[in-house]
Amino acid sequence: MDGSTVAEDTWSVAGRTFRSRLIVGTGKYKDYAQNAAAAEAAGAEIVTVALRRVNLSDPSQPMLVDHVKPDRFTFLPNTAGCYTGEEAVRLLRLAREAGGWDLVKLEVLSNTKHLLPDMEETLRALKMLVAEGFQVMVYCSDDPVYAQKLEDAGAVAIMPLGAPIGSGRGVQNFLNLGLILEQAKVPVLVDAGVGTASDATVAMEMGCDAVLMNTAIAGAKDPIRMARAMKHAVIAGREAYLAGRMPKRMYADPSSPLSGMI
Repeated sequence: MDGSTVAEDTWSVAGRTFRSRLIVGTGKYKDYAQNAAAAEAAGAEIVTVALRRVNLSDPSQPMLVDHVKPDRFTFLPNTAGCYTGEEAVRLLRLAREAGGWDLVKLEVLSNTKHLLPDMEETLRALKMLVAEGFQVMVYCSDDPVYAQKLEDAGAVAIMPLGAPIGSGRGVQNFLNLGLILEQAKVPVLVDAGVGTASDATVAMEMGCDAVLMNTAIAGAKDPIRMARAMKHAVIAGREAYLAGRMPKRMYADPSSPLSGMI
């Protein structure tokens, strides 16, 4: 497959089309300048913005938009740190008023040490947001039943976790993720749990439309270098998925044919 074909391998969500299948976060970096450098090195086109943790409005303090430029990246506001549907909806209403954002990422977490999504609250918040005209990408558990409920309720993308947020353990439940991919008619993105490049490649080889990560890059010893590694990992995984892997076999199969030999 040549480079021109790769460039045309786009994906779309809510009517917006992107070439990069790697989405990066805007938290845990030592400063916004490093965050911006990592986003560039990753080749990302979308960056998630945790509205409760990122300064978008106070010019007396360092501001994200001075480094990660809104005319270069699509900002995806998210509700990180929300534990009820009302909190999440209120926050995204403010975001839309302040920045005009309607493509958003919903996450409503359980207030526990594992920070798994509270799916009952997530679904309830999604229905409220859809009713108000938001286009909602939803962070969720790797539960195919709830994933289908979210899609039926109007989610524009399903974003199941690979593993708990910040755990770096990669995709843990291949069966469930495979079932979600099989049934979904909207984009599916692995969101949370990626630790290193091979985790991102595995998610893409399974057929995910994109991968979202934050700690895997920001928490690396060299975030910029890891961002570059993740860029190549996502591309490699997507190419392998499109190529179609060889079948797995129980026994050996010689690399060179034996027929016709003396």
